[in-house]
Amino acid sequence: EVQLVESGGGLVQAGGSLRLSCVVSGFTRNDYVIGWFRQAPGKEREGISCTDKNHDSTYYLGSVKGRFTIATDNGKNTVYLQMNSLKFEDTAVYYCAAEPTSHCSPYGFWTMEYWGKGTPVTVSS
Repeated sequence: EVQLVESGGGLVQAGGSLRLSCVVSGFTRNDYVIGWFRQAPGKEREGISCTDKNHDSTYYLGSVKGRFTIATDNGKNTVYLQMNSLKFEDTAVYYCAAEPTSHCSPYGFWTMEYWGKGTPVTVSS
């Protein structure tokens, strides 16, 4: 059974940083992609980053590019989302998700089969 467990969310002041972690387990195949998504109150969920295990395809939502960085530690089966220069509008529940495929689409709209339960991030202005 594939499982994804996020951690690292919390309350931070605007301009601050947080690092989210996602531990992935249960994959029987070696090629899958991991995405980070978020859903703010009253808004639709949006994909903010996607990467494959070798970082051959790594993409970011425009509004987080240059502030957020996705990274993988394949030995620990963990994917991180380093979030810097946080803004009030980054407040949301953040989810990691996985899809059994080899590369992320460069066009966004990433479709994922497996999802974590989310970790909340609150940025105070």
